[in-house]
Amino acid sequence: MRKITPTIATERIYKAEKEKDLPISSYFGEETFSQKVMKEKLPKSIYERLMENIDKGKKLDIETANAVAHAMKEWALENGATHFAHWFQPMTGATAEKHDAFIEISGPGEVMERFTGEQLVQGEPDASSFPSGGLRATFEARGYTAWDMSSPAFLRKNGIGTTLCIPSVFISYNGEALDKKTPLLRSIRAVNDSALRLLKLLSNRKSKKVISNVGPEQEYFCIDMDYFYKRQDLVLTGRTILGAPPAKGQELEDQYFGSIKQRMQSFMHDVEEDLYKLGIPAKTRHNEVAPSQFEIAPIFEEANIGVDHNLLVMDKLQQVARQHNLAVLLHEKPFAGINGSGKHLNWSLTTDDGINLFKPGKTPHDNIQFLAFLLATMKAVHRHADLLRASVGSAANDHRLGANEAPPAIISIFLGDQLTKILECIEKGIANDVTDKTIIDLGISSLPVVSRDNSDRNRTSPFAFTGNKFEFRAVGSSQNISFPATVINTIVAESIDELADMIEKRGAGNIKQTVIDIIKEELPKVKSVLFMGDNYAEEWHKEAKRRGLPDLKTTPEALRALETKKAQTLFEKYKVLSPLELKSRHTIWLEKFCKDIEIEARTMFSIISSQVIPAAVKYQKELAESISGTEKVLGTAADLSAQKSLLKRITELINGVSTALAMLKSKLEKRNGIDDHQKLADYFSNEVKTAMDEIRKQVDELELHIADDMWPMPKFWEMLFVN
Repeated sequence: MRKITPTIATERIYKAEKEKDLPISSYFGEETFSQKVMKEKLPKSIYERLMENIDKGKKLDIETANAVAHAMKEWALENGATHFAHWFQPMTGATAEKHDAFIEISGPGEVMERFTGEQLVQGEPDASSFPSGGLRATFEARGYTAWDMSSPAFLRKNGIGTTLCIPSVFISYNGEALDKKTPLLRSIRAVNDSALRLLKLLSNRKSKKVISNVGPEQEYFCIDMDYFYKRQDLVLTGRTILGAPPAKGQELEDQYFGSIKQRMQSFMHDVEEDLYKLGIPAKTRHNEVAPSQFEIAPIFEEANIGVDHNLLVMDKLQQVARQHNLAVLLHEKPFAGINGSGKHLNWSLTTDDGINLFKPGKTPHDNIQFLAFLLATMKAVHRHADLLRASVGSAANDHRLGANEAPPAIISIFLGDQLTKILECIEKGIANDVTDKTIIDLGISSLPVVSRDNSDRNRTSPFAFTGNKFEFRAVGSSQNISFPATVINTIVAESIDELADMIEKRGAGNIKQTVIDIIKEELPKVKSVLFMGDNYAEEWHKEAKRRGLPDLKTTPEALRALETKKAQTLFEKYKVLSPLELKSRHTIWLEKFCKDIEIEARTMFSIISSQVIPAAVKYQKELAESISGTEKVLGTAADLSAQKSLLKRITELINGVSTALAMLKSKLEKRNGIDDHQKLADYFSNEVKTAMDEIRKQVDELELHIADDMWPMPKFWEMLFVN
């Protein structure tokens, strides 16, 4: 058997065991230029002006910008920073940064640390090599970053270096959004404006701002780094392209919420300590369903900050893992045959005076404000289910969606029994008066409000109401959550406005009765998107088809939603994405889908050609020599039928894999004749991916036959259980 030598890095583990940890509150946010720090470092007038600009989305005047830049520089220098960088989110989905030292020439052979308001507010990284989807030509390199005041600057410590990172948007020379943050900020503004309009119609004039909140639950796998570097597929693609399932997977259900192993808990401790210093409120950690799978979840934050923080969480997981000689796998499906990883995007709307617009209250049937926003969300999901599906599309997530471990590609809403009953009664006219008698009629008057939520949890639903928020469970673990959040904000803003239009047309009167009447009229139009059952069941696919709900199983299918007139009108109306910006994203994501699968196919070809087939041929030779040698010694008396049968099967599999590999190579070559992005993505999904799946079946069978010490890469059972 191959020698198994997982290595444990002990430096940080030793520290965690030997030193007494300080209370989290004593160092939370110490590496963030937070409001608390700004209040301490800035003159009172400057601080108040900055807060007003952040709150109202105004531009900074140069005096304020210079004062903030100076204070930010002084704070950064005090904490060991030597460089600053505008930290942004290009269309790759990852983050990007260009580091500049604080120094400027002050005299012959002399420098001084300087950071101006202009440097803070705007940067100019080279934009030529980022994907733009046609927004600019390759030779048009100019792009601008601009400080996003609503997300606090922070210190990024990497090795012995410290950099001041300034969250920023990224735009082209002509002003088009080249990033994921800009559309998100626009959608936050849109849903705020629409929600405030509806609140005023509902007689709420105290709330001055509506905030989009997110709380992404991040799932990930963690394996020993030694195994990671012995798998070319993990290094290059993030997932195992080949590999037979282990004898034990997750069947015993003993991993989920199980006791966390010492090495993993030490790793988690160090991750959380670093996150707390960055002001990231990591709240929950636990073992997930699959072996070596885990989850970390934060407390809810404003959407823009929550998105930035999730990107930092992913970065910090991988950074700290290396210090423990571990490798974090963020891919949606790193191991075939066991659960993949998602990133449940919890989403809600709250007001600046503390009202959660999705909190039903003690009597949700009588909470008109709640019912109005609930209806708006239902209308949004019903109309734009295709956009929601497109927002989570990727080659990686296609492995996970609909695989009885994650929601299917059909987007539906789960509300729970209580809310469903209330809506049914409103539709039937029973609840028009919203009286106490109605509560009794509904049969729910005795529900203990405090100790029991008004809805159960449906883990198979892609868009589930979970008490005071919605949980979008189809988001993939490796994804930047900016675009899913952008879509939710924008489609809900549209539905809120439509609801407000209906109320305004009916004029003054009993607003409670008006909303009830509108719900009664609108519910039949949208209730087809409600489903309370098992989304994994085959019957649901048939029922969804009967209801006319889209079932977009692949990313190329789903991304067509971005080309529709409906999508173009929506994003343009709310100034979230222009038609050109929307088209660019469609192009970029189709290109990425194709590139991801092409890289996987070429990696598969490389591994099989240079590792699998040589190992199989070597075993074939040993087996043949063993049979020949045994026959020479024992002659015809030897019963070698089992060995010969195995040799025959090994030979068949080698030939089958070689033939299939040649076919895969041919399919990759044919892609060169396809120029249309959509057709090429369809080709990769239907032809290349299918060919890879067929090859894998044969290679995985070879793995089960070949001697363990000859197999050229770590197996699933080693990576998942030896840690």
